Amino acid sequence: MSRREAFRFWLKLGFISFGGPAGQIALMHEELVSRRRWLSERRFLHALNYCMLLPGPEAQQLATYLGWLLHRSWGGVVAGLLFILPSLCLLMLLAWVYLVYGDLPLIAGVFYAIKPVVVIVVFQAAWRIGGRVLRNRWLWAIALAAFAAIFFLQLPFPLIVLAAALAGAV
Repeated sequence: MSRREAFRFWLKLGFISFGGPAGQIALMHEELVSRRRWLSERRFLHALNYCMLLPGPEAQQLATYLGWLLHRSWGGVVAGLLFILPSLCLLMLLAWVYLVYGDLPLIAGVFYAIKPVVVIVVFQAAWRIGGRVLRNRWLWAIALAAFAAIFFLQLPFPLIVLAAALAGAV
């Protein structure tokens, strides 16, 4: 793929990548692995695992890292910037609309209706990626235990990663 194609892809992704990290990562996977075939499934999952262990926003890190894989330093910088700038501008516009017109019933209704759509997008993304990575019952058990540890017990993420690594080593 050319730099121009990559530029257009990251710009498009920046405009459509809402729904949090799970939705953003699912979009990257769908486009880069399934549709365009710029990366293999194995390479994408390796990059995703690497970025999830790093502190900070994993979707942003993944976009930057994948851009770097495809076009080295230039690709990483462009992918990282284009991943956040369009979304940032759209969110600023939506925030302004909400602040200025949020009391109007139509605008309040639109913002209220967006919430379940975002939940569905995130759930579908988690299900799609989880189905590719969690290939047996043991891996599903580890994932569910990690979810329970984060959601219900509010344990620190590094502790959960360590426990999952120990469980995987056994």
